[in-house]
Amino acid sequence: MARGRGKLTPQDKEDMKVFSANLNAILSDRNCKQVELSRATGIPASTLTGYVKGTSLPIPGNVQKIADYFGVLKSTLDPRFASEDSYIETIPQPATSPIQSIYDQLEPPRQGKVLTYAESQLKEQRNEEETKINEVSENIIRLNDYRQTTYRRVSGVVSAGSGSMQEDDLDMEVSFYEDEIPEDYDAIAYVVGNSMEPKIKNGDYLFIKNTQQVDFNTIGIFQVDGANYVKKLRQGYLESLNPDYEDIHLDENNDIRTIGKVVSVYREK
Repeated sequence: MARGRGKLTPQDKEDMKVFSANLNAILSDRNCKQVELSRATGIPASTLTGYVKGTSLPIPGNVQKIADYFGVLKSTLDPRFASEDSYIETIPQPATSPIQSIYDQLEPPRQGKVLTYAESQLKEQRNEEETKINEVSENIIRLNDYRQTTYRRVSGVVSAGSGSMQEDDLDMEVSFYEDEIPEDYDAIAYVVGNSMEPKIKNGDYLFIKNTQQVDFNTIGIFQVDGANYVKKLRQGYLESLNPDYEDIHLDENNDIRTIGKVVSVYREK
């Protein structure tokens, strides 16, 4: 074996030449480049260069990595491991399975019939397993099944787009999970449009606290020229969070009033 950083013996030098010759032969035979071998085994390229040129002797761990990569015994590359590989080869190997033994004795036409039948049996088995899985999944009680729900009245429509007129208001009962309903709110509105994505999406429900004034940088419900919007209040304009939509710029010609601020967003799962 290698002597670490000590002086190499004549046998070490001979082993380096043999390993170099064997490695070069298998690299050529497999049409494998050093860089490919380095990436696959994790052995540094500079270290492999020493092996290829016969200027360094590989440690046992690297011999094993190279042998495993090429699917050969270590002794194929390095005769130092001949006795070790001989011991491995004497270990009894598992006997061929009965079905494989029968298959190997059949002529090709009959082998095809066996293979077709085996495939049909495997498909049938997989279908049965999938059916059992589905039956089990149907019996799983999901966490949401334990959550309490309650109905609340949704009375309005607000636009996250081109504007929702007052006459578009709703009057419907919607089921909500109780643990997602805020404690302090005055009304619930349904969102139509995408201008406030990703925070507020089309089809969301907004819990609103009625107020005639909201702070800047607050998302609220605003009525502009008779149309209801959900927007973020900025200095002189109403902001759309979705960059694909324009903001609403305000001036003295607009009829604008604040309806309330959004205290919670409810999204159906």
